[in-house]
Amino acid sequence: MSGRKIKWGIMGPGNISRKFASDLIQSENAELVAVASRTEGKAAAFASEFNAARSYNSYDDFVQDPDVEIVYIGTLHPQHKECVLQCLNAGKAVLCEKPFTMNAEEAEELIKVARENNTFLMEAMWTRYLPAVVKAMDWIKEGKIGEVNMLTANFGFNVGWAPDSRLLDKKLGGGAMLDAGIYPISFASLIFGTQPTNIKSSAQIGETGVDEWFSALFEYGNGKTAMLNSGVRLSLSNDAFIYGSEGYIHLPNFLFGEAAYLHRPGSDVEAFKDDRELHGYIYEAEEAMKCLREGKIESSVMPLDETHDIMKTMDTLRKQWGLEY
Repeated sequence: MSGRKIKWGIMGPGNISRKFASDLIQSENAELVAVASRTEGKAAAFASEFNAARSYNSYDDFVQDPDVEIVYIGTLHPQHKECVLQCLNAGKAVLCEKPFTMNAEEAEELIKVARENNTFLMEAMWTRYLPAVVKAMDWIKEGKIGEVNMLTANFGFNVGWAPDSRLLDKKLGGGAMLDAGIYPISFASLIFGTQPTNIKSSAQIGETGVDEWFSALFEYGNGKTAMLNSGVRLSLSNDAFIYGSEGYIHLPNFLFGEAAYLHRPGSDVEAFKDDRELHGYIYEAEEAMKCLREGKIESSVMPLDETHDIMKTMDTLRKQWGLEY
């Protein structure tokens, strides 16, 4: 893809922002011009590492930078709402890292402001744009596995017993749901194109009050189901299987989208392998830049209404577990 170079700013130069920036600077379509952090010296170090022209210790000053067209927000989960609002109200387009917000109410507020301000806003659900996931969706649209009836998807890892870590801190939105579970939940939304009509779930709530792991059965009517598992204190296989009436698709380690395999009765397995050298965050950035060049205020790949609906589904799950942030 090529076109007018888009100028980026990054708010919150943490680990996820470092991965995003390392991809972004490889794009001929993008330029990282500014970085902001409330921690003294952190933005300057990040800007130096990625050759950004300016760094800010104040978000107020950062959003007034006239060169910044779009902001990637990689702050901690509970800060997303405040940061997105600050950018939108300054007229900056926004690509906000998942989870978009802490709950559906916050998501609804941000979407309302973006639409009222006629300003681009998108959730950074990077997996949607990975070539292997795109290939799987192409196979489905081409009818290669017939009608999709069942999905299984897992994403989990074991952070160990670290009660002081962000992942187990309830005040910081820790737990499986927002850090890991959102991926299979969003993937189910992508595959079925809607939210479940019925949800059955179970979660392990640990000593720090967060969901350490959970399982959920989503029902969509007509026998269609998604079985989803996630955890931050439980290592899982992290594969996804999409089962149709005429075959199935296997996405090993689906979150990272390195390969996709099409299985059809009586046919050899068709394999797609992604040999990219970058992390893969570049694809969501390219989508956001494409939207900006075309004058769009949201992406058709990750629509704002779907982001809001996914947050409502996650609220339903937390309500079943009695979990409030």
